[in-house]
Amino acid sequence: MPGLTAMMALAWAPSSSVNLRFGSGGGRKAASAMPLVKKSSSAHLLGRSRAWAATTAATAACDEQQPQTMELLRRLGEDGWVEEHMLSLLTPVAEAWQPADLLPAFAATAEEQRSQVAELQARAAGVPDDLLVCLVGNMVTEEGLPTYMTMANRVRGIDDATGCDGHGWARWLRGWTAEENRHGDALNRYLYLCGRVDMRQVERTVHHLLRGGMRTLEPSCPFHGFIYVAFQERATFVSHARTARRAALHGDACLAKLCGAVAADEKRHEAAYTRAVARCFEADPDAAVRALAAVMRAKVTMPGELMTDGRDENLFDHFAAVAQRVGLYTAADYGDMVEHFVRRWGVAELGGLSGEGRRAQDYVCGLPRKIRRMEQLAHDRTAQKEAQSVSFSWVFDRPVRLH
Repeated sequence: MPGLTAMMALAWAPSSSVNLRFGSGGGRKAASAMPLVKKSSSAHLLGRSRAWAATTAATAACDEQQPQTMELLRRLGEDGWVEEHMLSLLTPVAEAWQPADLLPAFAATAEEQRSQVAELQARAAGVPDDLLVCLVGNMVTEEGLPTYMTMANRVRGIDDATGCDGHGWARWLRGWTAEENRHGDALNRYLYLCGRVDMRQVERTVHHLLRGGMRTLEPSCPFHGFIYVAFQERATFVSHARTARRAALHGDACLAKLCGAVAADEKRHEAAYTRAVARCFEADPDAAVRALAAVMRAKVTMPGELMTDGRDENLFDHFAAVAQRVGLYTAADYGDMVEHFVRRWGVAELGGLSGEGRRAQDYVCGLPRKIRRMEQLAHDRTAQKEAQSVSFSWVFDRPVRLH
């Protein structure tokens, strides 16, 4: 999940610095950490300002299409398209897995409960700290769901105005939220039961994230939201699926099964949003390709970007660096993902575009190659650095290597 922001940070920044931060006295005091990336560099700010200018032009063009776009979305929500192509991907409640299915059953006898928890903790003992850090970061991001639903519901044309609207988009949003809600619950309970992490620090991080919110492109065109979430769902699928495989390698069958179940949900949700974007390309390819370019230029920042534990202001950067090193989600994956969606939505084959649309098409189609060049440069820079670590309060201030 963190690879999107990590890739952009590593690739664009001319240099980076990390303050080594090791806890003392049980972690009650921690020195402030320097940013992993010097975000205030002139090159970074120039790049961001150019990207924002290009995005502003693209979104202004989207604004001109608002009436047509709103009518399209209204029709899709009322004529059965959402029902057939998206709601059908949601699992009926009676058939859906629940966190209790994957964790020790407290309906059992006290002795059975103790035995099940002891077995979970014994298996979790083999999970290394770097994988635990990635797991906590993913769980914290999942727990930001109230913010994500709020953000999704601000998009005109697909919003749930009353909280129980009957049109397809509103039913999808509530159904998607209900399925996503299980992810944070399940991961949170596993972390509590495994005994390997400082749950108070984890819970404080969730609290901070919900209070801090998230920063993303304002969706002047409703297509922006579909595109953004399609990318997020695919990134989340990759991260949880790889966590499941790593957990299995370390002998934790419970964690492997749990993350596998979460990954399967994310894959279905990715399919739903991918279909929605594909339908937008069919209906209005010019507006859709301009929206895709606007999202790419604005950078697909991750929803957990503003996370902090109250000590480390650069917690997300550090978490992202660990995930990059471990290989749960990497800069190379981001390039693959952009290429996947460009191919899936047939961007290169679009015809009859406006001048702005053709420029957006050229930009998007050339992006995977550019990302891979940037990733290679970032990889080369990292390879020249000495190994560096930071302490994570999530794992009782134990040091975890960044690169």
